[in-house]
Amino acid sequence: MLNHTLNAHQIWLSRILNEKPFGVWEIHLFEDLEEINNSNFQKSLSVLNNSDLNKTISYWNSKGDLFENKTEDILFHIINHTTYHRGQMMILFRESGLEPIVSDYIFYKR
Repeated sequence: MLNHTLNAHQIWLSRILNEKPFGVWEIHLFEDLEEINNSNFQKSLSVLNNSDLNKTISYWNSKGDLFENKTEDILFHIINHTTYHRGQMMILFRESGLEPIVSDYIFYKR
């Protein structure tokens, strides 16, 4: 699930930046996950600071269908998608008898 979340973030950024995307369910080595996360973060900042957020991006989804969305809507989707899967991971933790970690952004900003 963590790989998928990082992959999806990278895929959406690659659509904005015209880069080669990861596979949706590609599995990365555990030791590479932090680097992928940091890269996604830095590229997200770059898009926010250097892109026209109203620009329409044309892209093909993983099924080969063509779509268009504004950059700002893609960035909003990245946040929502990650939140959705973070919640799923916390449910899986609980079902496995583990106490879920705190993953709320505001908690880390305090």
